[in-house]
Amino acid sequence: MRKPKHKPAVPDSLRTWFIVHFAVDVIFGLPLLAVPDLVLPYLGWTVIDPLAARLVGAALLGIGIESYLGRDAGVAVYRGMLNLKIVWASAACLGLLLSLFLDDAPTAGWLILAIFVIFDAAWVYYRNLLRYTA
Repeated sequence: MRKPKHKPAVPDSLRTWFIVHFAVDVIFGLPLLAVPDLVLPYLGWTVIDPLAARLVGAALLGIGIESYLGRDAGVAVYRGMLNLKIVWASAACLGLLLSLFLDDAPTAGWLILAIFVIFDAAWVYYRNLLRYTA
């Protein structure tokens, strides 16, 4: 009789998403942390608050680096990290939408919103997938 294949608790595709998330967060986070006044004008920002930009850069780096550090963890750690990522990405989407519709946000805000929506959808999908996983 054949043994059924054991399905890993954390899908390999989710581990890959975490590595991609790490790369994207570092690519955006480092410049925001180090030189927001040089980077943001290329995205259409004319008024720059370096403190707020650096705070966003730090948040991106913190969450992104944790994605890399926790990539080999078990399902319990992934659930916690996904909860954090869902809260962060959902709040970012709301803030971006408010700025795009109520403020004079640059057009690049739509691209940034799209990136957050994609990650948020992935995190919600995988969090639901891990809901009943042992």
